[in-house]
Amino acid sequence: MADASYNSPVDTIRLSELIGALSRALDLTEGQAFGHSLSSCLIGMQLAQAIGLDRESRSALFYALLLKDAGCSSNAAMVQEMFQTDDLAAKRDLKMMDWTQPLQAVRFGLSLAGRGRSAWTRLIRIIALAPGGMAPARQMFAVRCERGADIVRMMSFPETTAQAIRSLDEHWDGRGYPAGLTGEQIPLLARIAGLSQTVEIFRSTVGRMGAMAMVRRRSGSWFDPELVRVFSRLAAEDAFWSRLASDRPQLMAAVAALEPPEAPEMADSQRVDQVALAFAQIIDAKSPYTYRHSEGVAKYAVAIGRQLDFSPVQVREMHLAGLLHDIGKLGVPNMVLDKAGPLTHEEMEVIRRHPRYSEEILSEVAAFSSLAEVAAVHHERVDGKGYYRGVVLADFPQAHRTLPVADIYEALTADRPYRQAMSPDAALALLHKEAGSGVCPRAVTALEAALNKGEVA
Repeated sequence: MADASYNSPVDTIRLSELIGALSRALDLTEGQAFGHSLSSCLIGMQLAQAIGLDRESRSALFYALLLKDAGCSSNAAMVQEMFQTDDLAAKRDLKMMDWTQPLQAVRFGLSLAGRGRSAWTRLIRIIALAPGGMAPARQMFAVRCERGADIVRMMSFPETTAQAIRSLDEHWDGRGYPAGLTGEQIPLLARIAGLSQTVEIFRSTVGRMGAMAMVRRRSGSWFDPELVRVFSRLAAEDAFWSRLASDRPQLMAAVAALEPPEAPEMADSQRVDQVALAFAQIIDAKSPYTYRHSEGVAKYAVAIGRQLDFSPVQVREMHLAGLLHDIGKLGVPNMVLDKAGPLTHEEMEVIRRHPRYSEEILSEVAAFSSLAEVAAVHHERVDGKGYYRGVVLADFPQAHRTLPVADIYEALTADRPYRQAMSPDAALALLHKEAGSGVCPRAVTALEAALNKGEVA
């Protein structure tokens, strides 16, 4: 029978609440503090109001600002491979430099390549980087820009939102990426978003005065001089900055208040599914070893739920939980995520944090309270020896005991950096061996039944 205690339907949600909460995951994958996307949105929307942007354009900009980093997980493995260091730290540091200046770019590459490794390893990495010049960097930016635009199209946002994200890293003087657009060739929304995100990065790192000085230096090179003039006028007021210093709930409320049009846009079940699927692709793009992992987990979780007579509401929530359970993994560096050898104690602690991140992110959407708890326990065990909480999974509802089985089966039957994929029979045999101590026996039996019946490929 279905578990009656797990019955919280995901129906209509305020779209800004959903995207604002999930944007926290994008902050993770760029190595930024939680709230970066929200603060960037506040800066950009104040600029939009000041220049009299029309309502339709403000709406497109609003979501472009929240989703500006939607393509960033797609180049994480590339960044790690290029520099042989923590991709999150590399991306964070890159945001603080003017990479269009050759001397700065060289210094950055020298300081970053192989950071934390031996001097010999660092030297080898620096030598390997030298022949490519800026070509790898151009490819890095192109991947994130193109993929980000594709992701927002998946979520049914307008093309103006997609183009703002695609051109986010273009510069007024034509030295940006991916297309080298110049001046007003760059979409206005992209110019606003590019200025806004850079201001927020500098504000949170070196403070208000440092951010203002950076904008003055880069006026006419990175940034549209007219937008800089408007920004400078706004930035002279304390109120402009005080809103950015708020805690996260206040930031969420401030962003919601700036959402256009004045009647908030709502996401029905179909739109929620589109957003969840798009974020599943963002999550899985983080590592070449997790291609479509989240979709696979969702598929197996739904199959198990149907075998156990879950209600339609529960089946739908298992689908969403499967898609989003690993959203916290965007905060794990690829050096750890894709490591071929055994993890150190410190690296394992980094891995153990990702279910907590997933829970925190999903908890910010009121209608996702059930999903958040399911995601939080997807690495827990029946005997209480899992992570991150170390709780006894046997004490939880059936739905919570279902997702770990789906997650483990999908992972076992896929290639990983430390082993080749298992056959379905071998994976099931291992799950049966763990049944009762590690995983839920009912869920394992249900998965095997679904596979035998051909109800899941």
